Amino acid sequence: MSKRGSAASQKLLTGLIGAPIAHSASPAMHERAAEAFGLRGHYQLIEVAGADADGLGMMLEGVRRLGFAGVNVTYPYKEAVVPLLDALAPGAAAMGAVNTVVVRDGTLTGHNTDTTGFARAVAPLLAPSDNAVAVIGAGGVGKAIAFALASRGVSDIRIFDSEPARAARLVSLLASHGGVRVAASVEDALRGATGLVNGTPVGMLPNRDMAVPATQLHDKLWVADAVYSPLTTPLLAAARERGARIMTGRELAIYQAADAFELFTGLAPSTDVMGKAFDEVMAARSSTYHAA
Repeated sequence: MSKRGSAASQKLLTGLIGAPIAHSASPAMHERAAEAFGLRGHYQLIEVAGADADGLGMMLEGVRRLGFAGVNVTYPYKEAVVPLLDALAPGAAAMGAVNTVVVRDGTLTGHNTDTTGFARAVAPLLAPSDNAVAVIGAGGVGKAIAFALASRGVSDIRIFDSEPARAARLVSLLASHGGVRVAASVEDALRGATGLVNGTPVGMLPNRDMAVPATQLHDKLWVADAVYSPLTTPLLAAARERGARIMTGRELAIYQAADAFELFTGLAPSTDVMGKAFDEVMAARSSTYHAA
């Protein structure tokens, strides 16, 4: 779409591929951002669970042919989508994970705005030096978080995943950064750490588990969660009870959406506008939950 033509006359079709995604605040954020530019925006949720490469390829072919400016990609397809695209932006290629696919002249190009979004979100939590951060999960989101921390100059990044080989692959991708290692356990990852990030879907409704035992949390730690449904996950609630500073998934959700919108359209949206839309979705969800 870029900045060509009259914005008011343009339609903007975007969407999200993943499962489960009924809880997503992305439609509200993207449609509100489009409205602010006078665009007629529609953000379509494309929820298909258990798709194999052929099924995912069919969805992407539909995106290519049906007039989409692009789509976001979320769990569990951020890595599976990579070999199905025509091109990758350098950051997405480096980590092997994509959360944003842009359609231009029939070409599908993968980007990762989880990385840029988390880099923006985490900045206020990072000390000028002596940052040691534990990252739980080395899947699509964990990769983006680790790359974001490296881009912010974090010198000591510990990666733990329930599949050690996956953590090892992520560490190898960041070998040039230095200071990134596989943690043998959650306890190992947190030993002497100043920060903790949950990059797994553990804690996302309806799941109420925690990726990190509450006994490992303390008041010298900051704790962030990529999950935003619920906004205060069990992990964040436990961390707050123990005096830790916390960061919900709100900022990551807003910043990654804003960066994706700009890739789709060439227009830089207001994060205040998108943030207000996000907050309204969460408030409505909270009132519905309490009413039930």
